[in-house]
Amino acid sequence: MYKILTRNHISSKGLDKFSTQKYELGRELSQPDAILLRSHTLDPVEISDSVLAIARAGSGTNNIPVPLCTERGIPVFNSPGANANAVKELVAAALLLGSRGIIEGISYVETLGDITDETELYQSLEAHKKQFRGSELSGKTLGVIGLGAIGSLVADTALTLGMEVCGYDPALSVDAAWRLSNRVRRMEALSSLIGRCDYISLHLPMLDSTMGLIDTKILGNLKEGACLLNFSRPEVVDLAAVIESLDRGRLRRYITDFPQIGLIGRKDVTLMPHIGASTQEAEDNCAVMAAQQLQDFLECGNIRNSVNFPTLVLEPCDGVRLAISNSNVPKILGSLLSLLADENINVIDMLNKSRETIAYNLIDLECAPSAPLLDQMRAVDGVINARLVQP
Repeated sequence: MYKILTRNHISSKGLDKFSTQKYELGRELSQPDAILLRSHTLDPVEISDSVLAIARAGSGTNNIPVPLCTERGIPVFNSPGANANAVKELVAAALLLGSRGIIEGISYVETLGDITDETELYQSLEAHKKQFRGSELSGKTLGVIGLGAIGSLVADTALTLGMEVCGYDPALSVDAAWRLSNRVRRMEALSSLIGRCDYISLHLPMLDSTMGLIDTKILGNLKEGACLLNFSRPEVVDLAAVIESLDRGRLRRYITDFPQIGLIGRKDVTLMPHIGASTQEAEDNCAVMAAQQLQDFLECGNIRNSVNFPTLVLEPCDGVRLAISNSNVPKILGSLLSLLADENINVIDMLNKSRETIAYNLIDLECAPSAPLLDQMRAVDGVINARLVQP
């Protein structure tokens, strides 16, 4: 039976994916086989030697010590795209908030509670409503920076609103390119996109290459009066550069899901309390995806949507499956296969892939290797761990 240690509240729709005949779930389990969490910041001491995998029911993995996990041969899974629709809908709301005086108008109406005469109320509304006048989104240009699962949905939504859409993503995957509407104009330079767009929406992962990407130099290319939306990560934006651009009036409004000191209280900033994925549907979808990925890894050895291991999926066979992770250096796989050959164990099927410093292998065998042979394989220089996959 596999033990799954849970952190945070995980949607029951995800937890229900684990059969009670094969899995034990709980928040106080010792020697778990896997950890399933959401926003809990995972301390390295919580990752016992028994842990084979970690899954986050969400997209980011900043709360997990990924480099340490890689060193120990532990794949870390996330749930990309499972909360994409929730974030897309909030971005759509942000576009409307950035184009019309909606919040300001609502706040004004709330000051009129002492008026008891309908005629006076009507006259007051008519006299002041012009100060909340905005502009329509139709015909304006939206620049989407990052065209993954969320960015592509945002682009589609903007198109249905009658906007022109430009996109920038130097790391656009083949799958993402297939999802993207041919009405989205691909831009080769970030500065060119910034200079032509009325609205700019950020949908980037937090990487060394994206930290502080939206800085003073980039914002210097802004179309005057542009509105910047950040539903990506706070670190993608240089806060001082945004404040300077707002103070100069170059940037008309900044709307973000990540409140920071220095932004609170500004009339040209709209702050939301990190609610992009806070819908029941998104929490359910993320939990289900994370649970299924853990199951597929524990029972079949397959890896999908790992942030530190290569994607590797091998169809089930009638034999015995061996899962091995090792340092991505030459000759290790040959040494392992030689040990199997010395014991006259035939290989039925095999897949091997690598990602940066780590390599991962699934080897299907006609019969199970003995415990001493498994120990020999684990002792090969560069092998991090090896296990028999138990369906």
